Amino acid sequence: MSNQNTVNRELFDEVMVPNYSPSAVIPVRGLGSRVWDQEGREYIDFAGGIAVNCLGHCHPALVGALKEQADKIWHLSNVMTNEPALRLAKNITDNTFADKVYFANSGAESNEAALKLARRWALDVHGADKTQIIAFKQGFHGRTFFTVTVGGQAAYSDGFGPKPGDVYHAEYNNLESVKALISDKTCAVVMEPLQGEGGIVSPTDEFVKGVRELCNEHNALLVFDEVQTGVGRTGDLYAYMGLGVTPDILTTAKALGGGFPIGAMITTTEIAKHLKIGTHGSTYGGNPLACAVSEAAFNTVNDPQVLNGVKAKAKLYVDGLNAINEKHNIFSEIRGKGLLVGAVLNEKYQGRAKDFLNAAMSEGLMTLVAGASIVRFAPSLVIPNEDITEGLARFEKAVANIVNA
Repeated sequence: MSNQNTVNRELFDEVMVPNYSPSAVIPVRGLGSRVWDQEGREYIDFAGGIAVNCLGHCHPALVGALKEQADKIWHLSNVMTNEPALRLAKNITDNTFADKVYFANSGAESNEAALKLARRWALDVHGADKTQIIAFKQGFHGRTFFTVTVGGQAAYSDGFGPKPGDVYHAEYNNLESVKALISDKTCAVVMEPLQGEGGIVSPTDEFVKGVRELCNEHNALLVFDEVQTGVGRTGDLYAYMGLGVTPDILTTAKALGGGFPIGAMITTTEIAKHLKIGTHGSTYGGNPLACAVSEAAFNTVNDPQVLNGVKAKAKLYVDGLNAINEKHNIFSEIRGKGLLVGAVLNEKYQGRAKDFLNAAMSEGLMTLVAGASIVRFAPSLVIPNEDITEGLARFEKAVANIVNA
């Protein structure tokens, strides 16, 4: 197995469960917004590990934090606490609406904790009948059975037997559909403050504020899933800050660790008190290594220069994609916020987002899709402008290859 040639895409088919279908390209090294594969071929990274690598690859602040902590202590059970976890929690609460933090390992685990907390809060405060959870069609909240049920995409939740009950789905940006479902039996409304997997859809001002008001009216908690939008992705530290709406519970992961697995659920003291000792837990949650790296990522991103830079770089993307579209007429819309950008394919190219992803890879550019008809971009928040320009030039070559085929 020491021969690198044997560690290839064929080995994946031999040894891995077939729930993924990865590219034949196997990156082995990354620096900033560029990665290199086994053959030494270079790629510009517009994917960011699906909005995870918020500071690119091997950022010195993250590498330094990991190396320093690696020489101290790696893991402790939650019978004890640790310094990196406490420092990170203090940073998060100092810079958000929240008073309390629960650490997990992923976005799905953070959402699982949020959903369990909402149900437990409702039981303690309002009684056994207040169990309804309202979420949104085309939403995505993770792959545990509870979170995949709350996510509004049957393709991910069907086929595993009976689902967790009392979960209903409204239409995103349709306040009337929420009004039709919500009642005093609703314990929580769960939403992304910008739908990611569902198509890079921003909420209207009327919708997001209306949902907050409905939650207040019916004594329901508003849960924001900021797994993809959090830690600078939209140009605010968290997306709720740019919407003028504060949730009761917020989940954060992906960029929180800059590539190291970590997630968190944050909330107020009054709500948090319902997760009493023993009601929930995680073996690795609050791990010193993860928290040390996350502290470095969080502090690096939470800087006016970085956050303002996200907004400026977003304009480069939108302007560049619009210029490509003027030449090739492939998009019906460019949407999103900050450095979470969706290029929606027009009728002629419906269903072909994966073709554009593959064509881009052939030109040395890593991109994403959001469904079958949207090309998604979620690069490093500090990607150099010249890498954006070069990456868009490569993307245009890929587009031309498809249009002229």
